[in-house]
Amino acid sequence: MVVPMATEERELINDPERIRALSHPLRLRLLDLLGEHGELTATQCAELTGESVASCSFHLRMLEKYGFIERAPSRGREKPWKPVSRGGYATGIDPDVPGSIQATVELARLTFQQRAERLWAAIERLDQEPPEWMEATHLMNSSMWATAEEASALADEIMELFSRFERRDDPAERPPGARRVRLMATIHSEPPED
Repeated sequence: MVVPMATEERELINDPERIRALSHPLRLRLLDLLGEHGELTATQCAELTGESVASCSFHLRMLEKYGFIERAPSRGREKPWKPVSRGGYATGIDPDVPGSIQATVELARLTFQQRAERLWAAIERLDQEPPEWMEATHLMNSSMWATAEEASALADEIMELFSRFERRDDPAERPPGARRVRLMATIHSEPPED
């Protein structure tokens, strides 16, 4: 199982302790925000999340402790944080690393829950969107018969399609009218039939 945070030059993490360090709603949100903005102070994080500066500072230090973020160069009195990896992270199950399965499952559950909440918020505000964004919003559901190798290849193809848009974190690379668009996809199997 892989829980991707981005696709370009992702760091693969299978250490259960590092995976569990991500398994907190605010930490995931802070990583998302740092990925989107590049650098943020604890005060800016608090403004964007609605959490206290003290809470954001604590969770930013925890992300630093586990190697996900680091201090960016100071800007006067401001002390911003930035991601260590611009390519993001992916967690992977390693059967030889005790606890990696459970830690990855916990993180996957939390990640999916947060992404689903964003999806429902987007659906609920569809009536406020212009027609082109209504038409651009899709919920897709499908099932098929595939081998494990085919399912893995399909996941790789989906991520390859998504990677075409990664460079657009730089505002100069975005076409007019571009918005941040979220993709949430799962590939999972049903239990084997008797």
